[in-house]
Amino acid sequence: MTYTTNEMMTVAAARRLKNGSVCFVGIGLPSKAANLARLTSSPDVVLIYESGPIGAKPSVLPLSIGDGELAETADTVVPTGEIFRYWLQGGRIDVGFLGAAQVDRFGNINTTVVGDYHAPKVRLPGAGGAPEIAGSAKSVLIILKQSARSFVDKLDFITSVGHGEGGDSRKRLGLPGAGPVGIITDLCIMEPEEGTHEFVVTALHPGVTREQVTAATGWPIRFADSVDTTAEPTEVELTALRDLEARTAAAHGQAPGEA
Repeated sequence: MTYTTNEMMTVAAARRLKNGSVCFVGIGLPSKAANLARLTSSPDVVLIYESGPIGAKPSVLPLSIGDGELAETADTVVPTGEIFRYWLQGGRIDVGFLGAAQVDRFGNINTTVVGDYHAPKVRLPGAGGAPEIAGSAKSVLIILKQSARSFVDKLDFITSVGHGEGGDSRKRLGLPGAGPVGIITDLCIMEPEEGTHEFVVTALHPGVTREQVTAATGWPIRFADSVDTTAEPTEVELTALRDLEARTAAAHGQAPGEA
């Protein structure tokens, strides 16, 4: 089966979510990847959203954290304060799954503004629960499309801390957990280098060249000593993803591909 770069990105991200793990999910690309994982390789994953649903099993992708589909399909729903205090800050979240508008070489995220904070070119959706998720989850996965505008040498605003300034910066900040362990894009997979915690390319998606990744990165991106090739999406993965998107489009009155 043929597939798009966006489908490759979503499938590659879904594969990173281990079965049985407890995942704090962001809306958008993270939610799509996490629910694809639930429908394929990780049927026992526990999906938590910041509005309170625990064990959500939506048949269509939610429009927001307040989407009734999440509460209706969850094992239980608790107050938002309990999600953050008991589950997240209590060390019960295995993976935080986040998106970003901008990310830097140490996995720090910007979802606040593009440009100067007081006179921004673009005002973004903001932080939501991302800073707490990035700070307290045992590990963090980041998913976004790759371009020199989104993978920047210096963030316009640090919304959510990844590995700070690199090295032992996160530890010195007193943040628990491993921080970001993977950035999955439509071109490649990046992982933090041991010691420096700078993200380096560890896998290229099929047909993608090093030159493409370099051109789409705003800092001098480095490649691991051994770079793998991401396995192509299987028919099962693509069918599950496309069915999920089709159901979502139909439920939300969208055109195909907008889900």
